[in-house]
Amino acid sequence: MADYVLEDELSWLYSTQTFGIKLGLEGMTRLLRACGVYYPKARVIHVAGTNGKGSTCAFAESVARAAGYSTGLFTSPHLVEFGERIRVNGANIPAADTARLIAKVRGIISTWENSPTFFEIVLAVAMLYFAEQEVDIIILETGMGGRLDATNAVPKDVAVITPIDIDHTQYLGETLYDIAGEKAAIISWHRPSVVAPQLPDALRAIHEAAQRMDTDYRIVSEECELPLGLYGSYQRRNAALALAALRALPHFLCSEAEMARGLAEVRWPGRFEEIAPAVVMDGAHNPQAMRVLMQTWQARFPGQKARCIYAGSADKALDEVITLLSPIVGEWVLPPVNSPRILPQADMAEKVRTLCPTTPLSCPSTLGESLHFSTQNTPTLICGSFFLLGEAKALLAKAEYHPTAQ
Repeated sequence: MADYVLEDELSWLYSTQTFGIKLGLEGMTRLLRACGVYYPKARVIHVAGTNGKGSTCAFAESVARAAGYSTGLFTSPHLVEFGERIRVNGANIPAADTARLIAKVRGIISTWENSPTFFEIVLAVAMLYFAEQEVDIIILETGMGGRLDATNAVPKDVAVITPIDIDHTQYLGETLYDIAGEKAAIISWHRPSVVAPQLPDALRAIHEAAQRMDTDYRIVSEECELPLGLYGSYQRRNAALALAALRALPHFLCSEAEMARGLAEVRWPGRFEEIAPAVVMDGAHNPQAMRVLMQTWQARFPGQKARCIYAGSADKALDEVITLLSPIVGEWVLPPVNSPRILPQADMAEKVRTLCPTTPLSCPSTLGESLHFSTQNTPTLICGSFFLLGEAKALLAKAEYHPTAQ
């Protein structure tokens, strides 16, 4: 299919972001039914939480594929290409299928008075593609929360809860207990759940959610000891959670050799990803994730401070994140980023100067100006937001970049 057709469909799709975020399952259920994919034939693993969702999904998908199952993986946001959100057997959805299925959904909703949101349309495209490809196992990452997230409209076989922290308070509630309650609401009636170790208030909310659904949950406190394809000691917990989710799937079979191969071969961009020697990208954007990033950095680059290219979303706990990050930062580089969710460059610079008054700071006029790190004598860390990582990856690859707010 011609590139201009794909661009036309993607332009229309991105325009639907003006409808904003609409939490609730009624519209998504209606859309899935209209597309004929409300009841997937595949078994479904549904993952919610604050940190580690993407990596846990990636481990589960890679091991399932190594075991001989056909897999569908739905995650968000994408870093560079839209197709990263929808993958079958590890490969991004092809451009022709992207355009064709967006057009199909566009036609279905053309007469609807209330248009679905961007995220709802993307999920519908994913479920249509997974149905066409006849995948065996679908792995869905929630976009935000859980109870009213569009992905929760899809019936699931196993619910997975990664570590929960304060997140999206304007939508999910002010307290950890409230936020955990929203995320734990992906637990389904009489369906198994696996849960990462949690803070007491979060665990209380999870326990209550499981009781309401008359089901059990298993806390996965062990760490995976097999070699992993993702760097960082915290990934051992994510891998163990993914394996527990797969084992909870009805009739899932996997040999030790297949498991080992899947864990070793997994790749997941933006999670302590060393894109060049001593150049790391990491999407840590909240305090819990930043603490993990700090530990991983100190293990990988002991005693070394970073030239830190940083940008953060305005709705995050930026003061705490910057304070946590500051001990490993030798120089702040605060570029502009093409996303409406990113705190403006001037406001970020004022914040960093207040919190880290003695650390050198620069504000390049473009992101591209900050990405000349090949001659640096110190390691470089690009972190704080997946929107920053995506735009940086596109610039480095000389690829077209579609900014997205969702």
